[in-house]
Amino acid sequence: MSRQQAGNLPDIFARAVSDLRADPASPIAIALSGGLDSSVLLHLAHAWAREHGVKLFAFHVHHGISPNADSWRSHCEAECASLGVAFDCRSVTLTKTRSGVEAAARKLRYAALGDMCARHGVHLMLTAHHLDDQAETVLLQLLRGSGMAGLSGMDVANSAPELLGNARLVMARPLLPVTRQALESYAAEHQLAWVDDESNLDARYARNALRLTVMPALGAAFPGFQERFARSAAHAQSAQRLLAEMAAQDVAAVEVEGTIDVAKLRAMSLDRVRNLLRHWFGLKNVRMPSSAWLDEMVTQLLEARPGAQMLVTHPDCLIRRHRDRLHIVPKLDDLAGMRDPDDEGVIERHAQQFRWQGEAAIDFPDYGGTLHFDSADLGLCPDWLRQQALQIDFRVGGEKLKLAHNRPTRSLKYHYQAMDVPAWERTRLPVVKAGKALLFAAGIGMDCDQLREAAGSIALRWESTAGAP
Repeated sequence: MSRQQAGNLPDIFARAVSDLRADPASPIAIALSGGLDSSVLLHLAHAWAREHGVKLFAFHVHHGISPNADSWRSHCEAECASLGVAFDCRSVTLTKTRSGVEAAARKLRYAALGDMCARHGVHLMLTAHHLDDQAETVLLQLLRGSGMAGLSGMDVANSAPELLGNARLVMARPLLPVTRQALESYAAEHQLAWVDDESNLDARYARNALRLTVMPALGAAFPGFQERFARSAAHAQSAQRLLAEMAAQDVAAVEVEGTIDVAKLRAMSLDRVRNLLRHWFGLKNVRMPSSAWLDEMVTQLLEARPGAQMLVTHPDCLIRRHRDRLHIVPKLDDLAGMRDPDDEGVIERHAQQFRWQGEAAIDFPDYGGTLHFDSADLGLCPDWLRQQALQIDFRVGGEKLKLAHNRPTRSLKYHYQAMDVPAWERTRLPVVKAGKALLFAAGIGMDCDQLREAAGSIALRWESTAGAP
């Protein structure tokens, strides 16, 4: 099988690339580590590119972890020079994160590859992932307890802009149907030279542990298991596509202006709700939560009493419920003097005094935004406004505002409720006063008592610099 695959490698490669290329005139690139797999990919890509008159780039990422990293880079550069292949390299500095060394290295590597592709105008990048890699991925995801998306393994091609930082770039794996043994046979037949990464022998890394111990045992007991794993991955991919299709339809049915209608979720099964929410998080670029976290969120979401201020913390954001709608809210630092005036307790004043001297806008970083002074036909008299000792503050409770002469004076809390401003946003909305007179409340508008109809009047407007509100 491997000898037959090795002989067919150029045909397998050519068919894959022809199916993937959208623009016959555009260059292609390969990710070149210098190891066996990518060295075979370089040899195949060079022959194909020369035959078709296509510009080929080879991109190398220098992690600097191994003492041999410099020699690996030199090897890759020399191999490319001997073939006349354009070479580029990026050096990255690896820092350990909570997700581990492997995940951190992967993220930096793909970001560097995406950057090189953008620099050289490459929209198709090829990697040397093969059938054994696919089997390892499926088994690793199974051991992690992953769902259908994880068990789908690697796609033949995907864009992955969150990894590559390049929305126009397609990352493809033309050798995915080929075993590593076939690559070894091809490399021996063509007398290819490659480097060996000593870290591949470190069984402390999960993938290495599988490769060094589990996969050989599986191969001995179940010859050809890689192909069967790949078939299972293909079935999982099909099932995942169906789940994604259903989730997209469900999101379209329950989403209202970027929020989720919780009442409609209650009519669905729990499995369907979880599937919908995972898809929605993906659309909002929120990292996929664990099953335990998602179950806890769904429980709070569906069972909390109607008036409860539901809050579930995600590493990337906050999940809140307001008037039976589910919101994804960015995490924001508390501001100086921020408080909830609807809560009981002693309120400490933090008002900031200022005067307006004709500026178009004044920044108030302690309040998380900028106060704009716009020219308007209905607003404050600019001469009068210049004479006032102004102050900006967060509301303390009890403030009232009259939006128009034919409308009653109402509390700010009433206005916020009438305008459907969520409670968590109200605490970040300042007010502006002249003495004891309330002139403006962010998120609501201006009090009508000092307004006049005249060209050149000044209308106050608040703009948050922190993403909300």
